[in-house]
Amino acid sequence: MKLLSVVGARPQFIKAAMLSRALAEIPDLAHLHLHTGQHYSPDMAQVFFDELDYRPDFDLGVGSGTHARQTGDAMIGIEKVLMDEKPDLVIVYGDTNSTLAGALAAVKLHVPGVHVEAGLRSGNRRMPEEINRILADACSDLCFCPTPSAVDNLKNEGRSEGVTHTGDILLDTLQHFLPIAREKSNILKKLEIEEEPFWLLTMHRPANVDEERCLRRVIKCLAHDNHPRIIFPCHPRTAKTLKKLSSSELDHIDIIAPLPYLDMLLLEEHASLILTDSGGVQREAYFLSRPCLTLREETEWPETLKDRWNRLVGIDPERILEGIREETIPTQSPDIESFGGGRAAECMCREMLGFLENQAA
Repeated sequence: MKLLSVVGARPQFIKAAMLSRALAEIPDLAHLHLHTGQHYSPDMAQVFFDELDYRPDFDLGVGSGTHARQTGDAMIGIEKVLMDEKPDLVIVYGDTNSTLAGALAAVKLHVPGVHVEAGLRSGNRRMPEEINRILADACSDLCFCPTPSAVDNLKNEGRSEGVTHTGDILLDTLQHFLPIAREKSNILKKLEIEEEPFWLLTMHRPANVDEERCLRRVIKCLAHDNHPRIIFPCHPRTAKTLKKLSSSELDHIDIIAPLPYLDMLLLEEHASLILTDSGGVQREAYFLSRPCLTLREETEWPETLKDRWNRLVGIDPERILEGIREETIPTQSPDIESFGGGRAAECMCREMLGFLENQAA
């Protein structure tokens, strides 16, 4: 049996590396990895490959570009690999253009597809990710849902066949790599925050960072004398807009380069507050029992809102500051079992093997 994982962005490298570990335990199974090159700079790709001991077998090098060009170039490259390798299953992850390209290329060639993180819905169809999710689900034979609400979303859309609540493989990944991060990462010492409270900020959504006005609103309300030090690992997309802001506007905010996975995990674990527009960081904050303010108006992860571990504040300064003032550590522990309890990879392997056996029968 032969499986092909299609990845293209940092979160996908992490999830595919974890699933690959589980699949490696299965005899007579080959698991190939195709990197579209959607994330391509060394600190967005190669550093993750090195840290996770993850090596793609194919690299299409599509780079950045418009949604249509990036998705189209990826589809052309994926199609060629599928025709050459003839895998039994194609696995796509998440909601990027690489996800959509892999799902479409597979279904057009009648290769069964798997969507990891299926069924997620934010309700905001202006987000490219929302369209990618919906289409990837429609193309896939197996929909692996990370949460019960994701299963319900597909059921409400009339889809139940091939749908499984596997749990969230990001939780598996965090549980595996967090002890390694504690042992190997020196990011707290490097940033001189070992004994100092700090907040962690991440922003990369186009609606938040492409316009100088939007980014400035968030930065202005956070850069305040009364706030703890703010660590801001800066996505390349965000960095372009930040250059338009004056240095005085960035007082009290430490802007640093994108971080490897282990360093990011350790910062998340030790931050007294996390502010983010990332779906992955929302969940990691929840898994680590860290209070989080999400700089969006909606989330595809409603479970994180339970007991106010996560709160939606958008990019309105008044709501952000209100969230900061009211932020406390909830008394109720996060519901890790709703995310699979760290057994998602095991469940996914079992479901894929069962599907392939039925196909061969």
